[in-house]
Amino acid sequence: MGKTLIEKIIGANCKREVRPGDIVTVKADYVMLDDIMMPFIVSKFREMGFSKVWDPSKAVIICDHLVPASQVDDTRAYHISCDFAAEQGIRNLHTSDGICHQLMTEAGYVKPGHVVFGTDSHTTTYGCVGAFSTGIGYTEMASILGTGELWVRVPAAIRININGKLPENVMSKDVILKIIGDLTAAGATYRSLEFAGDTVENMSVASRMTMSNMAIEAGAKCGLFAPDEKTAEYCGIDMKDIRQDICFDEDAEYEQVLNYRAEDFVPVMAVPSNVDHVVPISELGGIAVDQVFIGSCTNGRLEDLQAAAKILKGKRVAPFVRLIVTPASRKIYTEALNDGTLGILLDAGAVITHPGCGLCCGRTGGILTDGEVVVATNNRNFLGRMGTSKVKIYLSSPKSAAQSALTGFISSADIER
Repeated sequence: MGKTLIEKIIGANCKREVRPGDIVTVKADYVMLDDIMMPFIVSKFREMGFSKVWDPSKAVIICDHLVPASQVDDTRAYHISCDFAAEQGIRNLHTSDGICHQLMTEAGYVKPGHVVFGTDSHTTTYGCVGAFSTGIGYTEMASILGTGELWVRVPAAIRININGKLPENVMSKDVILKIIGDLTAAGATYRSLEFAGDTVENMSVASRMTMSNMAIEAGAKCGLFAPDEKTAEYCGIDMKDIRQDICFDEDAEYEQVLNYRAEDFVPVMAVPSNVDHVVPISELGGIAVDQVFIGSCTNGRLEDLQAAAKILKGKRVAPFVRLIVTPASRKIYTEALNDGTLGILLDAGAVITHPGCGLCCGRTGGILTDGEVVVATNNRNFLGRMGTSKVKIYLSSPKSAAQSALTGFISSADIER
């Protein structure tokens, strides 16, 4: 019998045949520690009696949630991060380079077939390159830092087949939101979402990242794509260096299979205040918008900024609408600056912020207040996520977000007002 992608990756790591439900111990290829969790990780690491990180070259510390500081105590996490890195000889320290989930693949840490853990739920993002990556708590991270290992239960898998050509105004964000709406927020709990079909094969790695990133919003343990030539190019490796068995077996046993025609997808939004409450934008006309946010680890990549710029070029955002744009990394910021994308967005009236988590996690760069409506390209619209509990958050693709900024109302890119 064939194997699912997750069975192959975990099995290779622990050097044995595995099936869903098996409990095995895996060795971490990399671990990601973000600044907001560092005080707790370090405290628990010492409480457990550890004094030395098992392999400093495999630990990556990234300051992204709390930089620049928005509260007095935020600098404590920064100093603890830097001090721990110096003490343990951890050279993989990023203090202002961008969002952790962008950097882990962009900077070349994660490769196809890797097993990676991170102290953030959206660590599922690295499945875009065919790695098993998932979020854990600070206690588990402290134990890995001391041992290099963690036990996992092998997830059952849900295969999602998407074939055909997506409409011009539909992005991978619309695709994953639709899937989450169909599965519901708990419909893939502790499952491996595995994306297949020629639609996915034609997607860029950046578009795949958006889908892996949001797999957690259906409860998934990971969101996996089979690595291909695009993956190899993105990761800076040769295709022959990728394990050829990380591919789809047609006789693999999946718990569930969902089939989609790409042509059936339409621009959608997740409406307040649940990610799985997904509605076609055509049904949301007439809702005035106070703010639009384009960025985050979900949609702050170059293709996202370029998609928004294409819509806004030569135009201005609607009066009284605030448009905030946050590139996902310093590299993306530079690329968007050099190719003129940021100039177009600036001319349209956007505020460009430093690369980081910022508004997505309700810290710096544009939090909102009671009764305000924001259209955002990040991954969660929970109560209080981007300001007070009375802020209304609508999640969309960068194209729909840009169109909404332009019209001043919730809109998709094919709707002109």
